[in-house]
Formats: sequence, structure tokens, C-alpha cells
Amino acid sequence: MIAELQCVVLDCPEPLRLAEFYAGLLGGEVNRPDRRWTPDREWATLHTPNGQVLCFQLAVGHRPPAWPDPERPQQFHLDLAVPDLDRGQAQVLERGAVLLEQGPATRDFRVFADPAGHPFCLVQS
Repeated sequence: MIAELQCVVLDCPEPLRLAEFYAGLLGGEVNRPDRRWTPDREWATLHTPNGQVLCFQLAVGHRPPAWPDPERPQQFHLDLAVPDLDRGQAQVLERGAVLLEQGPATRDFRVFADPAGHPFCLVQS
């Protein structure tokens, strides 16, 4: 095992509104205090009763999926928690991921694409 699923992140035009929508469907607590995230205008969270976490991220100019139209497919990305970003990066690259964004050394996450091109993040646990 390389990582542990930390959350599923949905891009959207209104993070808090979408978090509240899913809270109405799934129950749970919107923007519960959590050391991993700081909710703000661009980021909201939903801690579900069974322990799963959904996160909602502002996407300016968001174009919603038009499923099943392949021109506007479904959209999401995974945040995967790893104890060591450098080691995790080496391991996912060995398995076919592509580094999309590393950013400055002070950042606690890195963005990759899976072999099909879907983005995912490794985040420092």
C-alpha cells in the first residue's frame, strides 16, 4: 500500500452550497474543524456519518458534466495521503503516473495524472 484515501474532491462553482446539498443527502457535518483543511470561499468539506470526507473546490468557469457526452465528461479528483511525499512520488511515477505540478518545497501536496489522464494529489499525511 502506498497511500490512504483522504477524501474525494469535486470541482464546482459554489463549494459551500454543494457541500450543504450533499449534507442534505448523506448527513454529516459541513466544514467540521479538521487539521487537514481550512474551509474558505474556495474550499468546503463534508464529513459523512460513516467517516468518508467529500471536499468541494471552487472551479472558476466551471462547466458541469453533460453525461454521457464525452465532450464534457464526469469530473473529480482523489487526494491520497502519504507519510513521505518524495517516496510516494517515486512510487506513483513507477506505476505510470505523470507529475503535473510539484510547486515550491513548502507545499504539502503534489498533483499527478493517472494513466488515463485523471488528476490526483498526493498530500502529506
